[in-house]
Amino acid sequence: MWIAVIYLWAINTLTLMAFGWDKLRARRRRRRIPERRLLWLAALGGSLAALLGRWIFGHKTRKRGFSAWLYTITAFQAGLCYLIMSRDLGAFWR
Repeated sequence: MWIAVIYLWAINTLTLMAFGWDKLRARRRRRRIPERRLLWLAALGGSLAALLGRWIFGHKTRKRGFSAWLYTITAFQAGLCYLIMSRDLGAFWR
């Protein structure tokens, strides 16, 4: 279980840093992180940090396609967490 907690902490930290870095690069008109890579970070478990990064940095808030994918990923992960918690599938992870 601790491995999962450490993994989620690490991927969320990495995702938040990527959103901040991309916003900084956007302001300086430099080469950016591809949206696909930001979405992959969210899909790998960093969706909460991606939402937080959008809020903190005001980043990628006007991109409808990006927003739709991010909310879809977040909803899927929330549903999966709900299933694990409610159906005692947590025993599988122990």
